[in-house]
Formats: sequence, structure tokens, C-alpha cells
Amino acid sequence: MTVIENIHAAKTHFSRLIGRVLQGDEVVIAKAGKPIVCIVPYRTRHPSGRTPGSARGQFTMAADFDGPLPATELEAWET
Repeated sequence: MTVIENIHAAKTHFSRLIGRVLQGDEVVIAKAGKPIVCIVPYRTRHPSGRTPGSARGQFTMAADFDGPLPATELEAWET
């Protein structure tokens, strides 16, 4: 459920709004009736579920991986 509160009401009922967010509701804060921000729960893990750097040491990269492409490869990209 989406809850829309103006800034003044949000300041007054901030704890209640946090409780709604933690229960799964979407809370939008508005200024003069126009939505400006959304309160979301804090996530400790990456949103995709991946942990950055978790594959460290599991593969190697050639020393010249960023070197110039062979002429035949460049021609294929330009056609």
C-alpha cells in the first residue's frame, strides 16, 4: 500500500511512517501535494544479492587485455 504524507505530517508522525515502511508499505513524502521523496528500508546487501568482490582470485586477466584490437576485429566492428 502506498502512503502519501505532506512534510509537516511526516515530521509529526515519522516513527509511525518508519513502522509502515518496515511492514512493506511504500511511504512517499510530498510538498504541497507533489511527491518529492520516498522512504525505503535500509539494505545491507547489494540489491541484486551479489557481493562486490566475491569473485576475487577466481580468474585471471591477460596482461594485454586492454591492448589494441587486431585489424580484422576492428574491421568487423566498423561494418
